[in-house]
Amino acid sequence: MTIALTVITPVYNGAATLARCLAPLLDMLRAGEIAEIVVVDDGSTDGSARIAAELGARVVASGGRLGPGGARNVAAKLAQGDVLWFVDADVVVHADAARVLAEAFRRTGACAVFGTYDDEPPAANFFSQYKNLVHHFHHSEGEGEAETFWAGCGAVRKDAFREAGGFDAARYPVPSIEDIELGARLRDRGHAIWLAPELRATHLKAWHFANLLHTEIFRRALPWSRLIHSRPGRVATLNVTPVERLRALLALALVASLPLAAVGAAPGWLPPALTASILLANRRLLLLFRRRRGVGFALAAMLYHQVYYLYASAAFAWSWLERRASSGA
Repeated sequence: MTIALTVITPVYNGAATLARCLAPLLDMLRAGEIAEIVVVDDGSTDGSARIAAELGARVVASGGRLGPGGARNVAAKLAQGDVLWFVDADVVVHADAARVLAEAFRRTGACAVFGTYDDEPPAANFFSQYKNLVHHFHHSEGEGEAETFWAGCGAVRKDAFREAGGFDAARYPVPSIEDIELGARLRDRGHAIWLAPELRATHLKAWHFANLLHTEIFRRALPWSRLIHSRPGRVATLNVTPVERLRALLALALVASLPLAAVGAAPGWLPPALTASILLANRRLLLLFRRRRGVGFALAAMLYHQVYYLYASAAFAWSWLERRASSGA
């Protein structure tokens, strides 16, 4: 069965990366591997719309600052293809991505398919390497049926997308977990979602401490935790699996053990033992860090990863307290 793919790329002031994003997609369009490319300009002031039009993409205006979810919804209403392939404006898909995506739909019969960033992020600074490699790790380890969805490089059958109501742009007017929430609604309707690690793309985003921390706490951890607490029984999604919860517990235990050991309230061997347990529990991620950037980076990245577990756990606890307070319990 032939699958007609409509690529949808929302953009807001993405002139620095948009041409690189569109290059392989335009090659696929010329080769007949995709039906069309729709770039949704979400009120850019840097010439993003002009760049996309000059390169040969179909450009539509969102009609105002709607955020990526709302911008994607605008394009979905105009799409000619029967599958909507969402590709972010700072993502460069691999040359075989359209073929891999079409094959994944044919092989699995899934309603939605998404892939992963590759393990070669071009931004060389520490936080860019850390963030993109962690994403690659989780998506590469999670092959198969998923409870969630990712719109950086992911596709949904158009009919199912429309029936589900698209992205919740009112709830998520800025880049957040609008794709994860959509995935939850698709699963509620009985649709299958497939994670295909062979569907790969390069992420061009440069992460720094400030934007990483803000994004991970306020646009990921907190809204994701709120979504989890609103949906009891659907916690084991991608990186909130039981194994991930164990890793978070080890990070919390290590932090708690340090002051206790310092004042003699816990044995001195406890922090080293917990550190060894953390390295063992995270050994596959540690090996990925070492393989890509060496031992020094691997150890530093693993240390920061424990900080991630601390603020992710704090966000989860905070959202639980919010829910308790709102329910009057």
